[in-house]
Amino acid sequence: MTRRNPSEERLLAYAAGALSPPEAVVIAAHLALRPANDAWVRRLQTVGGAFLEDTPPAGLSDDALARALARIETDGGEARVQPPLNDMPELPEPLRRYDLGPWRWIGPGIRARDVSAPRDGACRVILLRIDPGREAPRHTHGGVELTCVLSGAYATETERFDVGDLEEADHEVLHQPRVVSDVPCLCVVALDGQIHLEGWLGRLMQPFVRL
Repeated sequence: MTRRNPSEERLLAYAAGALSPPEAVVIAAHLALRPANDAWVRRLQTVGGAFLEDTPPAGLSDDALARALARIETDGGEARVQPPLNDMPELPEPLRRYDLGPWRWIGPGIRARDVSAPRDGACRVILLRIDPGREAPRHTHGGVELTCVLSGAYATETERFDVGDLEEADHEVLHQPRVVSDVPCLCVVALDGQIHLEGWLGRLMQPFVRL
């Protein structure tokens, strides 16, 4: 079975603290489920720290402090482990520290729940739960969509995603995830903007599908 991992570019950006806070939350959840990738990222951070020690000081961007504070919240380091704030102890540790909103109906067999992680404009973090045998509407995206599988499994037209797998999608990706596991598929998603449903039925449903 092929494992679906984040691109090296996205992992490098995470190690450098350059990802948006919502994307960093999803990557942190993925790393909690993939120890080998987590070890690789931590080696990158160690190398980067050594490099910074030998680099002359440079000016910071206006949002440097905000990004640093957001990274502290999303980093899964043991020194910053916080007591769980939500009612889902089965979540990976980086997600257990965030308060959760109520489950919302999205469609037949589909529920979504807001995660009170740091936002970046219209980009935010949600939990998405889809029952066995159900599928999401066929859709594309208004921006970036990062999805990490926490339990269960789903398949698109070309790939299958199991626990720990991560799918990277954007406005060029048109897909229709379908749950192929015997248990509900639970995912954490960094979603920028809204999904865009395809077809005449999708256009009818669009006003009622708000993630």
